[in-house]
Amino acid sequence: MKTNMSSENGDIFVENEVIAKCAGQAAVGCSGIVGMAGVGMKDGIARLLKGESMSKGVSVTVDEDKKLTIDFHIIVAYGVSISAVCDTLISTVKYNVESMIGLEVKSIRVYVEGVRVID
Repeated sequence: MKTNMSSENGDIFVENEVIAKCAGQAAVGCSGIVGMAGVGMKDGIARLLKGESMSKGVSVTVDEDKKLTIDFHIIVAYGVSISAVCDTLISTVKYNVESMIGLEVKSIRVYVEGVRVID
C-alpha cells in the first residue's frame, strides 16, 4: 500500500513498507530493545527477527486524514523496565517518523512478545 503526499513540486508516493522500516530502525536503536519479533501463526511463539526483516515486526496503517498508526511487536532485554523502554520507543519513533516522512503519527501500540537475556 502506498501513502501519497503533495508538495509544491508534485506528488510523493511512499510505500508503507518504507515507513515500517524507518520506524523499525528507530525502535531497535532504543536501549532495552533486543529486536523486532515475528509471531508464528501456527504456534504463536515469538522469534527474534534479524536486521533485514526489520519491518516484519512493524505494522503501519494510514487513515483517511493521512495520520499513521504504527504497531510494534518487540522483544526486550531481561531486567529492564518495560514501561520505560516502551515510553522511549514511542517518543523516539514518533519524532523520527514525523521528521523523515512528514506525516503525523496518531498512535503507536507496542506488543511485548518476549524477554531475552543478553550477554
